[in-house]
Amino acid sequence: MDAELLHSPVVGLTEEEEVDMTDWNVPLAFMKKRHTEKIEGSKALAQSWRMKDRMKTVSVALVLCLNVGVDPPDVVKTSPCARLECWIDPLSMSPQKALETIGSNLQKQYENWQPRARYKQSLDPTVDEVKKLCTSLRRNAKEERVLFHYNGHGVPRPTVNGEIWVFNKNYTQYIPLSIYDLQTWMGSPSIFVYDCSNAGIIVKSFKQFALQREQELEVAAINPNHPLAQMPLPPSMKNCIQLAACEANELLPMNPDLPADLFTSCLTTPIKIALRWFCMQKSAKLVPGVTLDLIEKIPGRLNDRRTPLGELNWIFTAITDTIAWNVLPRDLFQKLFRQDLLVASLFRNFLLAERIMRSYNCTPVSSPRLPPTYMHAMWQAWDLAVDICLSQLPTIIEEGTAFRHSPFFAEQLTAFQVWLTMGVENRNPPEQLPIVLQVLLSQVHRLRALDLLGRFLDLGPWAVSLALSVGIFPYVLKLLQSSARELRPLLVFIWAKILAVDSSCQADLVKDNGHKYFLSVLADPFMPAEHRTMAVFILAVIVNNYNTGQEACLQGNLIAICLEQLNDPHPLLRQWVAICLGRIWQNFDSARWCGVRDSAHEKLYSLLSDPIPEVRCAAVFALGTFVGNSAERTDHSTTIDHNVAMMLAQLINDGSPIVRKELVVALSHLVVQYESNFCTVALQFMEEEKNYVVPSPANSTETGNVTPGRDSPAIPRLRSVNSYTNLRAATTARTLNKSLQNLNLNEEGGPAAFSPGNLSTSSSASSTLGSPDNDEYLLSFETIDKMRRVSSYSSLNSLIGVSFNSVYTQIWRVLLHLAADPFPDVSDLAMKVLNSIAYKATMNARTQRILDSGSLTQSAPASPTSKGTLIHQAGASHRSKPSSSPSSGSPPMPGASSSSLTNEVPKPPVREGLPTRPPYTPTLGGQAPHSQQFPRTRKMFDKGPDQTAEDGDEAAAHRSFISVNLQTGLCDWSAKYFAQPVMKIPEEHDLESQVRKEREWRFLRNSQVRRQSQRIIQRGVTRLDDQIFINRNPGVPSVVKFHPFNPCIAVADKDSICFWDWEKGERLDYFYNGNPRYTRITAMEYLNGHDCSLLLTATDDGALRIWKNFADQRNPEMVTAWQGLSDMLPTTRGLARRVSIYLDRSKQGGAGMVVDWEQETGLLMTSGDVRVIRIWDTEREMKVQDIPTGADSCVTSLSCDPQRSLVAAGLGDGSVRVYDRRMGPNECRVMTYREHGAWVVKAHLQKGPEGHIISVSVNGDVRFFDPRTPESVNILQTVKGLTALDIHPQANLFACGSMNQFIAVYNSSGDVISNIKYYDGFMGQRIGAISCLAFHPYWPHLAVGSNDYYMSIYSAEKRLR
Repeated sequence: MDAELLHSPVVGLTEEEEVDMTDWNVPLAFMKKRHTEKIEGSKALAQSWRMKDRMKTVSVALVLCLNVGVDPPDVVKTSPCARLECWIDPLSMSPQKALETIGSNLQKQYENWQPRARYKQSLDPTVDEVKKLCTSLRRNAKEERVLFHYNGHGVPRPTVNGEIWVFNKNYTQYIPLSIYDLQTWMGSPSIFVYDCSNAGIIVKSFKQFALQREQELEVAAINPNHPLAQMPLPPSMKNCIQLAACEANELLPMNPDLPADLFTSCLTTPIKIALRWFCMQKSAKLVPGVTLDLIEKIPGRLNDRRTPLGELNWIFTAITDTIAWNVLPRDLFQKLFRQDLLVASLFRNFLLAERIMRSYNCTPVSSPRLPPTYMHAMWQAWDLAVDICLSQLPTIIEEGTAFRHSPFFAEQLTAFQVWLTMGVENRNPPEQLPIVLQVLLSQVHRLRALDLLGRFLDLGPWAVSLALSVGIFPYVLKLLQSSARELRPLLVFIWAKILAVDSSCQADLVKDNGHKYFLSVLADPFMPAEHRTMAVFILAVIVNNYNTGQEACLQGNLIAICLEQLNDPHPLLRQWVAICLGRIWQNFDSARWCGVRDSAHEKLYSLLSDPIPEVRCAAVFALGTFVGNSAERTDHSTTIDHNVAMMLAQLINDGSPIVRKELVVALSHLVVQYESNFCTVALQFMEEEKNYVVPSPANSTETGNVTPGRDSPAIPRLRSVNSYTNLRAATTARTLNKSLQNLNLNEEGGPAAFSPGNLSTSSSASSTLGSPDNDEYLLSFETIDKMRRVSSYSSLNSLIGVSFNSVYTQIWRVLLHLAADPFPDVSDLAMKVLNSIAYKATMNARTQRILDSGSLTQSAPASPTSKGTLIHQAGASHRSKPSSSPSSGSPPMPGASSSSLTNEVPKPPVREGLPTRPPYTPTLGGQAPHSQQFPRTRKMFDKGPDQTAEDGDEAAAHRSFISVNLQTGLCDWSAKYFAQPVMKIPEEHDLESQVRKEREWRFLRNSQVRRQSQRIIQRGVTRLDDQIFINRNPGVPSVVKFHPFNPCIAVADKDSICFWDWEKGERLDYFYNGNPRYTRITAMEYLNGHDCSLLLTATDDGALRIWKNFADQRNPEMVTAWQGLSDMLPTTRGLARRVSIYLDRSKQGGAGMVVDWEQETGLLMTSGDVRVIRIWDTEREMKVQDIPTGADSCVTSLSCDPQRSLVAAGLGDGSVRVYDRRMGPNECRVMTYREHGAWVVKAHLQKGPEGHIISVSVNGDVRFFDPRTPESVNILQTVKGLTALDIHPQANLFACGSMNQFIAVYNSSGDVISNIKYYDGFMGQRIGAISCLAFHPYWPHLAVGSNDYYMSIYSAEKRLR
């Protein structure tokens, strides 16, 4: 390596690293989300957060069996013993008074949690009283929940048989009450609280009885005569909840410091008991001066969060909620903690009961059972909060100092923040989520909580679902009533996240007037663009298919607000403003007229030329729904529709397939609106097409013309291609209309002349077997393609009642053009629309046709010109085609048409008088009678005997191909942006990510290739004839292209591409490019060769296609495709490529399409059989410039230099022209050299400020031009009759391939360094006529494709390499 190369100008970097930097700075083409993702919405997650059945506990039965003063016989009490019931000592007053006081106290305690319920006390009751009480409560509660609270401290313990005890009338006996009866009286849904010893027994019995009921129900259902079946059905106990104070074998604690009803105290006065219990622990000694008496004096009210008592209650709620959310399964949490306010409170307090009672060897039981929670870490946070609160008490009470609020919530938010910033991606959800919810209630922490909540929701749809399941929705809905400006960005962000995941919230927003909040954000010019984007996204969801939302937003002036922001510099905002407009007037006429008054459609026109394809797409969507309204038509509205249609038609050659796809949908709305007019146009076009034979470009009968070997249907070696499930014309059966009528078979049955217009598809066998490509279409691809070409030079003036240039004719042409779109999704949609109209048009014309053809006898088939046929596809495609080879003249196989379709076509009423015909096979060229005008796969018509159910369903869909809601999924796909993380560093910027490491590896490989190849070339290449690769290609190579850095070479034949690994000598891939049969691939380029390569192919009909995932194990996929040149002049491109090699280029006429690619600027130059050089900007996916060539012949070669903005073009007339693309169209041609006398094979513009132009013509004269001087600076003469030539960009070598079957390699002085005439190897046979040549961009390798299908690569001598 030379010394000056060793040290680059960038200090401290070796040359290798510096080269690397250049790769990092080169932009990538076609790697945006719209190219890499499927354009569809995300799969909607089933949202379970909405409570299907919110419930209320409306009635409460308080059953107290205390029998004050008499202890039950089966419990031996300690002395002293726990006495307090509801914080009252029953012995401190007369027994009756004590009982009543305790009853009313218990009611008050419950009322703290549910003030609105009906409370009924039943003090020391009998069985009948309990029965009466329960049945009356259930009657009043209807379907709502009833609570049954049982205190059994004055009666014996429950029995194993499932009984609890009450009293007889005069309190002389304890009477058992069966739980089975209690279940019957209480019904369901109910909740039971049992505060007595051995309470667990009740829970067990309850379950057994519930099971017994289920079985009884089943028996009654099966056997109606069973005695149970006559009885009223027992209620199911599935929805019953039970809370019991202890297990089946445990006694209640008797500690005198505790209340006797410890369980009830925990459930109804949790803070009071929790503080007492805290003081009784040893650790309480650490808090000086706190006594049980002091606790009674804590200031404040439970429901006032600013006071000490209220704050403790708030913290307690947050902690118990959090423990439950973290420990319980989600659905159980929803059921117990979110469905019913009272149940939720009882269960939160139950967690405390478990903690306190377990410390006294009692285990509270619940059904449904909860996992143990008493050891949860959050209890320590509770102890700390209590500690901090109590330590302030002495000074607050004695000195009246101010109360310091607890740091609990701030600390929990910090913990949540740590979780957000520090954690890895796949981990458990943050414990603090329910606390964040509680904090939204506090003004102090609200801003921070909303910020953190937004960051959490940004993690993805799973986070949104989680937050909704915690119960965040009512809180953020309520906050929309706040007028605080600082909350606006946060709330807008949060709501955008929620609606992106669950759009059903639109109804809640409108109901609570939430849409007004977002309208004001959108209308606020001081809001940053990204927040306005989110606001308009939210509004777009509110008006999406939701009439109430559309009306509310229309009244809120949404249309005017949106129109003001259509030209905002922020592209995402422009996109969503357009989508929002499109949705508000979708099927909503008053919004459309409001739009008309504001000339919304005219303001949207400016977006049709927006640099961002997604914005253009959104504008097309909006204009499509604008014309798609099905209300009454007036002249005014028709005029508007026509204007919009003609504006949309200009996008026919947009570079982005998503825009063209949206265009088809927009035009389909128009087609639906003006169906009858389009039917007229369709019939006229079909008539024209039938009577017009496209002139064959070259009526030559060379046998080389059609090679069954190559063009037979789908060669098995071809790999299937993902985006081509319906490989259009994959040389299989896209059936061709009238193919047989135009097929003039010679007597010998030799091959007929094929013209592009009537190439019939080979072997009908594949089509009768129901080929995958929509045979049920009336108009096949070839028919439509022919119509498209006929319509450009045939007279269509005879349209009935529709003038020649009417809007409908123009739009029909646009749809015909789109049906031949190189991108399959676009063409499929357009085919659907066209076929729908063709179908309706023929069905409408059927009545007429049947009368015409009624005179046909059974034996004579209709003549080919019979009026009875408007659509000939069926006969031609299925029956009338020979099933052997395309050129054989044998009659059709009768089997193909054995079932007459007479009875399977929907019958117009006229039909009944006609005789039904027997099955019949038309002769070749004859037309089937109308009953057989339809293909046998007849999915379109009706469900025949051999059709499965789903085909039947499909039939309904086919009856009208276009339904009103043809959609592209663009809006849903765009909405995914808001559901995905916005704040996350994208993977490619994350230095540790795999994507980044792979890229680093590729860039290192690139610099190594550059360095090593440069070394070899600097030593000088003296020979170039070492054959390093040879293999037979599946088709005749027409273009070869080396990958700049991989050992991979792409070889294109007429319509497929083969990839070879030239180091290993193996084939990597072979796939079909998707171009129609009469076209061929004429150019290829690697895009992003330095990184993730894509392959661009250009065909001579002007179409460009871009492929990814080739040459690896995956299926190749089309990234994008568009019509690079729309007005290619019809030339002899129908000829097979191999024939053209032998003809003089200039006579043969077609240069096809030539391209040159600038990776640095992302510009693609295209030209060919046209009079312009068209420049495409791949970033914007639109045409940026047309440079007129100023010549009458085709462009044969293009080469550009991005640094100097120069483009050099070689032309068919021998001239070489230089253009400066910075100048206007009239003065941009800066030089014309007319020194060659014939077709220029190659013009190469060297890169760099001093770069020369090297050009070579068919006659073999090589000329060197300096773009600054008018004459050539050097001339060399090589062999005459060149067919291919390439110039090595680094090594100053050029190679010529000629018809005379040899390759000569020259150096820059014009000396021949190698002559290659034979292949190496066993036979050493002669090289065929050279069809293409290409040098590697870096290595001294030369690839040669020749007419004998062989592909070989030659290189410099081994010792150099």
